[in-house]
Amino acid sequence: MAGSTRTGATPGPARAGAVSGAMRTGVGHGRTREPEPDATDPADAEAGDTARRGSPQRRDAWATRARILRAATLEFARHGFGGARGDRIARRARSSERMVYYYYGSKEGLFRAVLEAAYDTLGVAEQALVLDDKPPREALAHFCRFVWRWYADHPEFIGVLTAENQLQARHLRRSSRLDMLVAPVVRMLASLLARGLRDGAFRPGLDPSDLYVSIAGLGYFRVSNRYTLSAVLGRDLADPLELERHWRTCEDMVLRYVDARIQSGR
Repeated sequence: MAGSTRTGATPGPARAGAVSGAMRTGVGHGRTREPEPDATDPADAEAGDTARRGSPQRRDAWATRARILRAATLEFARHGFGGARGDRIARRARSSERMVYYYYGSKEGLFRAVLEAAYDTLGVAEQALVLDDKPPREALAHFCRFVWRWYADHPEFIGVLTAENQLQARHLRRSSRLDMLVAPVVRMLASLLARGLRDGAFRPGLDPSDLYVSIAGLGYFRVSNRYTLSAVLGRDLADPLELERHWRTCEDMVLRYVDARIQSGR
């Protein structure tokens, strides 16, 4: 954050909505708040649909929160937690800093909401994958390609996670939904591995969490280090042909890792 940061500061009535520059941290600003039109998270698709079907006030509130969340995602991805500024978020969201704090309470609350929404969006897309209609090896390859494509198409996701890793997951650990952010996709992989084991395609002893971390790492590292890698390797890692070549290599590595024949030496 640029300039000084006041923790838990309580602006007087004359300053409500007038704080610019560095975002305030802490929760509870000591002001009386009017009833919030809609307290649902924009990342919650069902709640968002309900809000959009409600009164004009509720629809406007949902749209404002969604714009703030999208703007904050870009801000945190580009500038990290410390460098994020409330005035830039408000400007990009076509709103005001007062509304940013009205809906999310503090910089920490907003960043946690961004993290949860980022995982939610990926999780919803992952759970929409249809894998049961494919043979195990083909299904795993399809899952890998999806994850890697998602990272390549959503560099802001990588930026937000990088910012939180620098803070040692300080905000994510405080999420009331921590256990649900990745658990569903790990269960999906566990089911796929069990099916592959029954079919004789996958070797025994594979841990779905370890496999998920490995698959994610193959996509994450390329995106998070795309600029330095492109510079030192002398090739554009964002080029579609380079991406396809890389994904074929990674797919081969993953499939060899799980393959029952290779691991058994046949």
